[in-house]
Amino acid sequence: MHKHTKESQVAITQLMLPSHSNFSGKIHGGHILNLMDQIAFACASKHSNHYCVTASVNRVDFLNPIEVGELVTLKASVNYTGRTSMVIGLRVESENIQTGKVKHCNSSYFTMVAKDENGRNAPVPGLILDSEQSIRRFARSIARQDQAKKRSTKFKSSEFKIEEHMEILKKQNAKIELTK
Repeated sequence: MHKHTKESQVAITQLMLPSHSNFSGKIHGGHILNLMDQIAFACASKHSNHYCVTASVNRVDFLNPIEVGELVTLKASVNYTGRTSMVIGLRVESENIQTGKVKHCNSSYFTMVAKDENGRNAPVPGLILDSEQSIRRFARSIARQDQAKKRSTKFKSSEFKIEEHMEILKKQNAKIELTK
């Protein structure tokens, strides 16, 4: 079975309150991450018709601060489907209610895994790729997975070669004091 992306897209909008702010008066990043996890869960569960868990989060960059009193909209859609996992693409925007100005605050990718009633991984419907954008997003997810595999192998302790990294480290804000 396969589904169109639009069948499981989810969006929520929420007013940011003072209780959501950090010590500098901006909306706390942890609050936004919590909302992102909720909407990724909703999107993945809607696509798979199963309870889903977060397996990983690929890069969260906070691009613009969110102010108290702004409306925050989170949008989620399935970008990739594996056998039991899905990559959910998320976009976070804030809107100043008085001016109508919209800011892109964050984009991220959550890998979600579908679970059956016994807690075992459950197969998920595939995606129907019906636009150039959906093909680009699916292909991009595959490329991200390949990059992650290469990263984890290159820095595995049994594979790591310290001499390959010494010149780079000398240019960083670090002091090397190896003990024998």
